[in-house]
Amino acid sequence: MKHGELVRVKDVMKTEFDLIQGIETVADALRKAKHLETECLLVDRRHDDDEYGIVLLSDIAKRVLGADKAADRVNVYEIMSKPVISVHPDMDIRYCARLFERFGMALAPVVKNRTVSGVVSYRDIVLRGLRDKL
Repeated sequence: MKHGELVRVKDVMKTEFDLIQGIETVADALRKAKHLETECLLVDRRHDDDEYGIVLLSDIAKRVLGADKAADRVNVYEIMSKPVISVHPDMDIRYCARLFERFGMALAPVVKNRTVSGVVSYRDIVLRGLRDKL
């Protein structure tokens, strides 16, 4: 990235993602998923005062497959993380990368006005934010 050139999260985020309900089984959620390249499933809020959740594919591998549980007998809410740390679309990708490092994250939903508009990951930051600007 050239000095002084600002790249924002909205410039690199994926805008296609899967938003599911926590009550769904893991099997149903995976069947419905169309954008697993994001490596996560976002869990919708149940009401206006609720928060978003997230299930990483690694959560499914560890907490369903690794625990030898049947995906059609485990509900998403049993393995999701909630509340999820989100980022604003106008955030500088350098600060996003620092946030990821500080909290041990690899990706986050992008939220503006309490609505998810995308997902951003280290991969997006590096490949779409840094490499394309070199």
